[in-house]
Amino acid sequence: MTPLTAALMADYNRWMNERLYEAAARVPEAELARDRGAFFGSILQTLNHVVVADCIWLHRFARQPDAAELRLALAGIPLPTSLRQEMAGSLAALRDRRRELDELIQRWAGALTAEQLEAPLTYQNMAGRSFRRNFGHLVLHFFNHQTHHRGQASTLLFQAGVDIGVTDLLAVIPEA
Repeated sequence: MTPLTAALMADYNRWMNERLYEAAARVPEAELARDRGAFFGSILQTLNHVVVADCIWLHRFARQPDAAELRLALAGIPLPTSLRQEMAGSLAALRDRRRELDELIQRWAGALTAEQLEAPLTYQNMAGRSFRRNFGHLVLHFFNHQTHHRGQASTLLFQAGVDIGVTDLLAVIPEA
């Protein structure tokens, strides 16, 4: 992971989330909440999980010694205690939190340095087990996790009759 790649992934993340929430807004609330047999059940719960996981990882990343700005930005954003914790009571409220996170992620990713990405990060998982891993690889996992679950959400939306269109990272890679 390089600083340039982290910034690109943050841009892609924001672009895709806007498209996904725009598409979800065209689905009736009852359909958004309907259990569709996916890992997190519904479209809304799948979108919620991505917000939960982003909050968890950002709080972990904020433990880096040089992450004072991220710690400050996260002051009003709760650390979830469950991977299924409800982060908002409606799609509109979840979309507001999503936008807030995406702005924060873009600022944070845009300020990452090669030195930070090469350093280790010690963190605990939800069960309290400690790990020490390369920070750049964890940032890669952070963005990959978002992409994975957005893929699930886009499939659920398609099954609900809404095609979100192009989802490829290629769409946001600038021409050389």
